[in-house]
Amino acid sequence: MEPSAASPVQPMLAKAVDAVPDPDSVLGGLSYEPKWDGFRGIVYFDGSKVEIGSRGSKMLTRYFPELESAFARLLPGPCVLDGEIVVRSGEPGRERLDWEALSQRIHPAASRVRKLAEETPAMFVAFDLLARGKDSLLGTPFGERRAALEALAGDLGDPIHLTRTSTDVALARHWLVEFEGAGLDGVVAKPLAAAYAPGKRLMLKTKHHRTADVVLLGYRVHKSGSGVGSLLLGLYDGDGELRNIGGASAFSDARRLELIDELAPLVLKDDDGAVVTGETERSRFSAGKDISYVRLRPDRVVEVRYDQMEGARFRHTVQFFRWRPDREARSCTFEQLERPIAYDLNRVLA
Repeated sequence: MEPSAASPVQPMLAKAVDAVPDPDSVLGGLSYEPKWDGFRGIVYFDGSKVEIGSRGSKMLTRYFPELESAFARLLPGPCVLDGEIVVRSGEPGRERLDWEALSQRIHPAASRVRKLAEETPAMFVAFDLLARGKDSLLGTPFGERRAALEALAGDLGDPIHLTRTSTDVALARHWLVEFEGAGLDGVVAKPLAAAYAPGKRLMLKTKHHRTADVVLLGYRVHKSGSGVGSLLLGLYDGDGELRNIGGASAFSDARRLELIDELAPLVLKDDDGAVVTGETERSRFSAGKDISYVRLRPDRVVEVRYDQMEGARFRHTVQFFRWRPDREARSCTFEQLERPIAYDLNRVLA
């Protein structure tokens, strides 16, 4: 069936791998491209009307009016594009992707949407072509889809960009390190001979892997009401203030219950013996959710695995690795974190 806004397609997904794979690991070879850190977008253009679908098929069109008008103006004919919506910020020559600015674009007020469209305009990085005219390309090998995408959208100009690709694995491994400085978060490898597989993890993604020693601030009770749902984590800044930097979750049912007993000696209590709780800052993504947590004495250090930072917080939920009883909590500062060398986003887009 031809993909359309009336019958939206589920985006093809990627499976995580530890390292950028060799091209001969997949029959037919691999094409490599940077992994963009934004909102996945499927653009449906029927020749006059534009709709932008999300990874979950929810329409994002109303939040990005500047992209809607750009697609209608620049696209040469009906088509369906797969790509990423991103926002950039920074001084000329030192621009990078800005996840925080992008996340602010999802707002219920139309007046706010219009204002942000002018202040922090988005751009679209296309990396696949799913239909052209009335012809579906879902069954076409990626190598051919990429060539068709280049012919259709290679010279459209800002705010529509075409992601770069290469079949050189050494170059892809270089991108993994270098492009992080512009806010990108990895490399994607796509089988050249593969058809588009909606909802399937046919692509391979390699992201950055790091560890950090952080201070345990508290925990949230699991949504089931039993056991620890997530751990709240912190680091000391240059002024000696302990700052919340994110959380770790994804514990098994048994481990959640074990953590309740394991952390009981650290639970803070008031003079009447009642458990002391706190609340994290509420965002539009936590609207309607319970943001309370049980406060703990900041004595326990935990080593976690993470991929990247966004400002002073972990960009994604991190993974618990191990307790670090050999570390003093006060020694866990932001200075330990590895920071990528700045790299201008425009050089990635070139």
